[in-house]
Amino acid sequence: MTTTTPEGAAASAAAGEDILRVEHLSKRYGAVTALTDVSMHLGRGEVLGLLGDNGAGKSTLLKILCGFQPPTSGRILVEGQEIVFKSVDDARARGIDAVYQDLALVNQLSVFHNMFLNREQNNGPLLNNRSMRRLAREHLDEMGIKIPSVNVEVAKLSGGQRQAIAVARSVYSNPKILLLDEPLAAMGVKEGAIILDLVRQLKEQGNVSIIIIAHNYGQVLEVCDRVNLIQHGEITYDKRSAETSVTELTEIVVAEYRKALEERQRLGEHPHIPS
Repeated sequence: MTTTTPEGAAASAAAGEDILRVEHLSKRYGAVTALTDVSMHLGRGEVLGLLGDNGAGKSTLLKILCGFQPPTSGRILVEGQEIVFKSVDDARARGIDAVYQDLALVNQLSVFHNMFLNREQNNGPLLNNRSMRRLAREHLDEMGIKIPSVNVEVAKLSGGQRQAIAVARSVYSNPKILLLDEPLAAMGVKEGAIILDLVRQLKEQGNVSIIIIAHNYGQVLEVCDRVNLIQHGEITYDKRSAETSVTELTEIVVAEYRKALEERQRLGEHPHIPS
């Protein structure tokens, strides 16, 4: 089901306010098409929720936006300039950073060592642990992230705290665009609240634009300015969060399941259940 809204179309026209624009992206892996024709935009300081079922193309789109892999066709514009990313480091140098579900944290290292992972401060031939410890503490305090100590091993923190550390590490590098891949996955309410509060604070500061990939519509609507729904490799829905609801989004997805079920029944496809 495709839902195109006047609000989304009007917002798309405001190109001068967009920090990121994606135009007609596709991605094919041999005979498999992961993205068909994706066009989307992200405003300055905006938080955009990217929703969709498993296999809809969310993760593929994120990998393209962070420079992990190139699109088959289409183009990406950052601040109005067309960009072809050579690598993840190239995208990061241009102001786009991503935080993945696996976090890329080293559990055996302390919080402050993880904060400076791959950009350690040195004092001659030795690590300047005192400086990194102080800066990590200051940065986490500024962001309102509460942990017992920056000396504690990451493995001893909760899932929400670890995710917050990963986000804080990215924010510390001053990105223009932050991509969050399922930041609330497998988290309880209290742990998820840590990340939602962090996103709210980043939105209030207005220094970074954020795309959140998520399954939980209710959580996303709490913090996002706008939501996009991706289905079958295309953006089929673009609405401001205040103008939609969990019920509306759920009905769209349920309609897709009904359509798929009807198609299976029409073709006579049934699961084989051993007797």
